[in-house]
Amino acid sequence: MPIRVKLDEALSPLVAAPLVQSGHQVHTVREQGWGGLKDDELWSRVSAEGIFFITPDKGFSDIRVYPPGGHAGILVLRPDRNSIVEYRSLMEGVVALTSLDSLGGAVAVATPRSLRVRRASVEG
Repeated sequence: MPIRVKLDEALSPLVAAPLVQSGHQVHTVREQGWGGLKDDELWSRVSAEGIFFITPDKGFSDIRVYPPGGHAGILVLRPDRNSIVEYRSLMEGVVALTSLDSLGGAVAVATPRSLRVRRASVEG
């Protein structure tokens, strides 16, 4: 199921191609004129939109600050090398491995070797 995605300014729009090909609606932080915002202000805007966020910033993987279930979802991309090709390859791998909507509300970290997903704990 396609979802709305916000791509961090630190990622090239080329990274979004696998998402767009999968039918997701992708917008970048730069497109909205949000470039240069501090993380807390950026997060305030992204979370107010209720939109899934993709970033290379490992600070967004801190579940104490961004607890699973308290937002539309975060995917942190952590390739071995900092290049557009590596980020796009990693995004292609994520899209091939799982449906992005299944990560809704979760904090996920993708590396070339794994996809670690933290979800809200279910009490009961």
